[in-house]
Amino acid sequence: MSKLLDIPCTTIDNRDSSLAELGGKAYLVVNTASKCGFTPQYKGLEALWQDYRDRGLRVAGFPCNQFGAQEPGSSDEISQFCELNYGVSFPLFKKVEVNGSNAHPLFVELKRQAPGLLGSKGIKWNFTKFLVDGQGTVVKRYAPTTAPDELRADIEALLS
Repeated sequence: MSKLLDIPCTTIDNRDSSLAELGGKAYLVVNTASKCGFTPQYKGLEALWQDYRDRGLRVAGFPCNQFGAQEPGSSDEISQFCELNYGVSFPLFKKVEVNGSNAHPLFVELKRQAPGLLGSKGIKWNFTKFLVDGQGTVVKRYAPTTAPDELRADIEALLS
């Protein structure tokens, strides 16, 4: 098990946790936002969770307000929005920063393992996705424009 899976995180309902506590064979970590053009991807992320959770996929959403202030709500507001509008039942975590000096350690490690386009150390926008194997190694980083459904082949390969 790698350091990445053990990095402390706080769930949206304020419990101490980590990706390791989710007990997956694969993890899809996404920085999310409720007022973004990509927000409808919540539906696709939930579909991946429903289709693959019994096989070991864990989807983890980390709300972030760093891009266009598109996640201004409180934890309760975010949780309610996701559940009511998109039926989200996969684990959500407390709002984090993903870039800069206050970036959450999980995202620091995700970006270290999988830099962006041309080696960029930053995350460019909401709904950047990281597919992580059961040992805590980032297998692939996906752009915000990549629809969740397009990840199925990579998820299948990790879970087989």
